[in-house]
Amino acid sequence: MNAPNPSGGVHHVSPATYWKVGGTLAVLTALEVAVVYIDALKPFLAFLLLLIGVIKFALVAMYFMHLKFDAPIFSRFFVGGIVLAIVLAVAVLAIVQHNRAAEALLRG
Repeated sequence: MNAPNPSGGVHHVSPATYWKVGGTLAVLTALEVAVVYIDALKPFLAFLLLLIGVIKFALVAMYFMHLKFDAPIFSRFFVGGIVLAIVLAVAVLAIVQHNRAAEALLRG
C-alpha cells in the first residue's frame, strides 16, 4: 500500500488509494448536493453541510497534501485552522440568525 520514497524517508500511498479518496470525495460532493434538495433535512442543513465539508477537508489534507505522513505539527496547524473556520462560521450564522429575529420583532 505504501511505496517507499527513493530518498528513504517519507512513505506515500499508491495511486489506487488516491483514486479511492477521489471517489469518496465525489460521493461526498453528491451527498452535499442531495442534502440541499431534501426538505426534511432543512432544519439541519447548515450543520450537515459543515460536517460533510470537514470530512472532505480532512481527506484532502491527509492524502493529497500528505499530512498523514508529515510531522504532527503540520496536522496541528490544519486542525487549528479548521476549528477556527468552524467557530467563525457558527458565529456568523448566530449573528445572522440574531439579526433576523431582531428585525422580525421590530416589524411586529
